[in-house]
Amino acid sequence: MPTPRAELPVTNWRKSSYSNPDNANCVEVADGVTGLVPVRDSKVPDGGVLVVTAQAWAPFIASLKG
Repeated sequence: MPTPRAELPVTNWRKSSYSNPDNANCVEVADGVTGLVPVRDSKVPDGGVLVVTAQAWAPFIASLKG
């Protein structure tokens, strides 16, 4: 379930290095939220945010790199 933006601390969003060069279909993650990885759609920056635990995020990223 997306998390309302008001519940997140101020964050620094960054796009995936694999994002589409024309800015379509981009995923952004936020740094600086201890133990959590907020994820959002860059086309809807004021929309909802999916929050994943860092513990769940690490194996997800490892599987993408593998």
